[in-house]
Amino acid sequence: MNATPNPTAQLKFRDPVLGRELGEKLNSVVAEIGRAPVSVMHVCGSHEQAIARFGLRSTFPKDLDVVMGPGCPVCITDVPEVDEGVALALQGVRVCTYGDMLRVPGTVKSLADVRGDGAQIEVVYGIDQAVALARQTTEEVVFFATGFETTAVATAAALLAGVPKNFSVLSAHKYIPPVMEIVAEMPGSRIEGFLAAGHAAVITGSGVFEEFVKSHRIPVVVAGFEPLDILAALVKLVELVRDGTPEVVNMFPRCVSREGNRVAQEQLWKVFSPMGGRWRGIAHVPNGNLRLKEEWSAFDARRRFTIDVSRLWDYAPPKLLGQCLCGEIMSGSRGPKDCPLFGKECVPENPVGACMVSTEGTCRIWHQYGGHLDLRGVS
Repeated sequence: MNATPNPTAQLKFRDPVLGRELGEKLNSVVAEIGRAPVSVMHVCGSHEQAIARFGLRSTFPKDLDVVMGPGCPVCITDVPEVDEGVALALQGVRVCTYGDMLRVPGTVKSLADVRGDGAQIEVVYGIDQAVALARQTTEEVVFFATGFETTAVATAAALLAGVPKNFSVLSAHKYIPPVMEIVAEMPGSRIEGFLAAGHAAVITGSGVFEEFVKSHRIPVVVAGFEPLDILAALVKLVELVRDGTPEVVNMFPRCVSREGNRVAQEQLWKVFSPMGGRWRGIAHVPNGNLRLKEEWSAFDARRRFTIDVSRLWDYAPPKLLGQCLCGEIMSGSRGPKDCPLFGKECVPENPVGACMVSTEGTCRIWHQYGGHLDLRGVS
């Protein structure tokens, strides 16, 4: 007789016994490779948060280097994009954006700076809140839209559903797959495999990485965000590195399929076109920026307003900004503790660089949780 399923049974993603087993397996596979370091990269701030929050780095083999790449959308929003939001606010436009964007530095001022000077800057949790605000006023309302595919889909869906005439979007949305190409092609890159962000892959599907793997011969493993998700995905990724097997493996099948969410993809590409543009501190990324298509020009803040950023350039940027290593940190070539400002002049209460501003920024996470804290051998 078949056992009756237990309706109260739950999936467990934080089982310490299984976590130790996965940790031991990870150590074993890295040891089988027989060289150091084995370097892999994840491109997701949520992965870095989970790794830090649950102390996973203290369980990683000493010969495994898990690097955070450009996976924080706030951090890679470029200076000119911030300047555009600041300039609009100084022109009297009501600007809505996410809370993490407020203190991201532009050439001279952040949105928080101009808000302190009296500009109308509203913190919202999503585009729907910004649209609702526009419906309640006759003033021009601009949503300064940041984020990767996941939030870009929400922006697209809101526009397709209909927005008031006094509403427009200043898009700083980014698209992750192209920047993986940049990182893989950087001179001296040591990255041997990528952990892909599960929530973005829910939209795009795991199949979006197949051309990258075919072209660069580097494996990609899609990972979830619970401790066991990350450990299991790292074991699989390092096994692929060990075996010299470049392929895409989906280790987040409860949420991600090969095809992804086709309805969301259709909405995304109805509204946005991929365009080349700079990611802060990294490089020009072909097809890395998402901009509104011509048919949505009536709701494109860049076409709707004359955005004069030139007057912001009359001031010299803060001297400390030139010492900031955010670009190298986001590309994986340096770590937060390599930066002379980290934890000194640059702290969450007074950030110099964007990586210390966002809760998904590497420097902010390392400052909060201690970064490479290693408890092995501590009694």
